[in-house]
Amino acid sequence: MEFFEHIQAVELSVVKLQEILTISNSVNLCVSISEVLDDQQYHGRVYCVWGEFTVNRELLAQGVRFSMPSCPNALAWTLTLDADKVLSIHCTINKQKHDQEFIESIQEFTNDWKSGLEHYLV
Repeated sequence: MEFFEHIQAVELSVVKLQEILTISNSVNLCVSISEVLDDQQYHGRVYCVWGEFTVNRELLAQGVRFSMPSCPNALAWTLTLDADKVLSIHCTINKQKHDQEFIESIQEFTNDWKSGLEHYLV
């Protein structure tokens, strides 16, 4: 399943976006992440709406991808900036169907990233 959010007209460079999108700063950008337990720059541990998980951080040409390798649903989310200054938040899981409560929690997680980034970038 895929979930998307977009922020229009972001005055931000990819380099600055990558500086902002760290594991440590995720707690300031997404209220669904309540605590950063460890941050080793490219991997760490967080406590979030679904519990405690290992998180990997990968730099991309246009942004950052986070993944939870120990998550049974292979949750990953990518935040990228395109040439038109649109910041896209793309979240995926490895299932085509899931229970409605979990789907809603992922939609909320993706929306929390959008809201947090909008607030942070003001």
